[in-house]
Amino acid sequence: MAIDTVPPLIYAQLNYLLTHSPLPIKVEHMWSGSKNNGLLDRFTLLIPFCLDYIKWDVIYNALYPLMAPDIIFGPEDESFRPFPVSGEEGDLKSPKNSLSDWNCKDPTRLLSLILELRDLYMTYQRKRVGDVDDERVKFELSTIFPREGIEMYMTSGVEKTEEVRFAVPLLDMDINKMVTGCPWRHQQKIFLQVIFPVGRKYMSASAAPRLKLVSSPELKALFSIEDFRLPAWLDGMCMAEYLPILEEMLQTQVLFYFVLKIVDGVASIDVRRKFIAALAPLFGRPVEADPVRILVYSLLHGWIKQKADLSLLCLPGLLQKGNISGFLWSVYVFVVIMSYLLIFAISRKKQEDNAEVHPPTMVHFSLPLQFPKQYPALMLQSSQHFNSSSAPIKSPILTDFPWSPRWESSEMAERFFDYLVEECLNFKKYCNESQIQLR
Repeated sequence: MAIDTVPPLIYAQLNYLLTHSPLPIKVEHMWSGSKNNGLLDRFTLLIPFCLDYIKWDVIYNALYPLMAPDIIFGPEDESFRPFPVSGEEGDLKSPKNSLSDWNCKDPTRLLSLILELRDLYMTYQRKRVGDVDDERVKFELSTIFPREGIEMYMTSGVEKTEEVRFAVPLLDMDINKMVTGCPWRHQQKIFLQVIFPVGRKYMSASAAPRLKLVSSPELKALFSIEDFRLPAWLDGMCMAEYLPILEEMLQTQVLFYFVLKIVDGVASIDVRRKFIAALAPLFGRPVEADPVRILVYSLLHGWIKQKADLSLLCLPGLLQKGNISGFLWSVYVFVVIMSYLLIFAISRKKQEDNAEVHPPTMVHFSLPLQFPKQYPALMLQSSQHFNSSSAPIKSPILTDFPWSPRWESSEMAERFFDYLVEECLNFKKYCNESQIQLR
């Protein structure tokens, strides 16, 4: 999202929504409502609902930024009318809502509007499910009504099979607090997805629905919920009977898993510390690292000089301001940013031949939690070459280097050194060719 092409008032509201929403709302794409000014004043939001996304178009008008936006719902939700029009059905005045007293200068208003509409959409879908002409669905709905947090969705259409989907949150525990140090902004949850076909008279009323365990994407990177074997759905069961059995089994598995992860994490601290120490003799000192919190960031300050006089400066503020790619914030990933260290290695080799000293290249080392059993990933980033969007040119993630978890830390560092010296020269050639194509 280019800031200079989004009107300031619209940008402030959209930015607040993306950074403060309790749900992982995304922007699918943005476009302009005018062929003349080119200002991006319209966008599509992907809003999580019932373990899927609903798409809503938010339509501002850059020529009249003080006005509230219009919201266009999906074609399958033509009957969803959350705010009644004044005078409809004898109403003399519409009830107060997020649009009735719109304040364009308040950056929180768009988020409040979307959350209010989502709550109303949840009520709308619950009514649709309640109106389904299916005794099995009506019975299931009545048995789980007291349970909080359940979302439901009725699919219908010419090309869609009619079915009712339930998203049932499981385990009354705060998973975020169990995983200390993880940069999770949203609450992590495990859900049971239950899907009942509608109107199939030939099916047994007690037949098992389609069941699937689903976790949030961030949690999935840490805990593979697909490996959990669901208990059998016995004949005559309903969700109210099935859920307590499932939660008891799942709670035992989740707690056991996290205990093992804590033990493995403590053991891996020493391995990480030794690896970091092994990098220093080859790449130069210092490398600032914190293997306990599984997050490392260091930034080389200054250009490489012919005498290879290096200094490192830790700048955590850069991460907070978003100047470094979100690649560094992968869930439970150990990240080491070593800037310009590779160029230092190359310049030392080149000095003997009085060759030109190259400008610095940043090397991102990303080590997974299972390091060294799982090999790291590398990414190169130029400090001199930029693409058409004025962003630094980056390499694809590199994983084709020699690697063995049985190597000692010193051998791992030496192998990295030899591989990166050659790879960095190839990357510089790639950057130069990219610059030529832009001219």
